[in-house]
Amino acid sequence: MKIGELSSATGASPRSLRYYESLGLISSRRQPNGYREYDSSAAETVGTIKSLLDLGFPTSLIERVLPCTAGAGPIEGDCAAISERVAQIRDEMDAKAQRLLQTRDLLSDYLRETSSGGPTQIHATRADLQRRTRRPMPQKGE
Repeated sequence: MKIGELSSATGASPRSLRYYESLGLISSRRQPNGYREYDSSAAETVGTIKSLLDLGFPTSLIERVLPCTAGAGPIEGDCAAISERVAQIRDEMDAKAQRLLQTRDLLSDYLRETSSGGPTQIHATRADLQRRTRRPMPQKGE
């Protein structure tokens, strides 16, 4: 399939596809007229790349993860080491999700109080937020 067809099939822009190709994440054959020709597996690979990017994976890690997802075997060693990094990213995402849920709950409490005519202050102090998120809150001017 040509680059436009692959773009339509995956939702990735032609520019992104050329970028993925420059990184070696996908490959194409050049036709005599210079057009790129991708095989049918490229659409699945691009879908995997987009999913990993959406999850926050850097392209440098995607380069190492992709062979482990495609059954082609690892490029630089074993997939176990890569799996450890992926697990670390998953754990970081989980921690971020927990912080977002806590913040959402605080905002919901605030909205409930203000809509019921109650106090208009959020009861959580900066220290409460830090304790709940286990992350220092930026000070004014930071």
